[in-house]
Amino acid sequence: MKFFVDTADTKDIAELAATGLIDGVTTNPSLIAKSGRPFAEVIKEICGLTDGPVSAEVVATDTEGMVREGRKLAKIAENVAVKLPLTWDGLKACRTLSDEGTAVNVTLCFSANQALLAAKAGAAFISPFIGRLDDINIDGMELISDIRQIYDNYLFDTEILAASIRTPNHVKLSALAGADVATMPPNVIKSLVNHPLTDKGLEAFLADAKKADIKV
Repeated sequence: MKFFVDTADTKDIAELAATGLIDGVTTNPSLIAKSGRPFAEVIKEICGLTDGPVSAEVVATDTEGMVREGRKLAKIAENVAVKLPLTWDGLKACRTLSDEGTAVNVTLCFSANQALLAAKAGAAFISPFIGRLDDINIDGMELISDIRQIYDNYLFDTEILAASIRTPNHVKLSALAGADVATMPPNVIKSLVNHPLTDKGLEAFLADAKKADIKV
């Protein structure tokens, strides 16, 4: 499974990129607004921090506007993936941009039928929102499994990008359900390493080493 970090904080991205554990970045207008910097400037810097896809989202809601903005975003760097909403206009824009060779991440997916449409429109990524489904008592992992089966049935190349991930358990369950990618905030990525037995075991090893005066 690929890991994307969901943030526009370039310091966090640089730190995680240095570990070799992340494969791309997802952003949205809300995340970039927090930086207080020009949109294109932030996207360009992020694209320089990773060789993987960097999702940059349009703000237009009509097909013509999304295509225009998508083309503009794609010129920022070769690894930009244009992020479009899963609307009828978004699907039409997805087809146009995909046919032009631009990678498209279709976002705000909440049903298997929506995911099927996105794949048929040529999306490189489909982003089902796990946490938001959990918020309304719908099993987001069932959606991941359904999309996986549909895509496998028809050999679609669209990658399933599990989004709105909030906990380490979401990551594990997404991997078990067959998601190709999980995108998550920096704190969730870092929390994946944590386990109380690891901490307890390390504490015991260090105590024994100190008692035996072991030095390396």
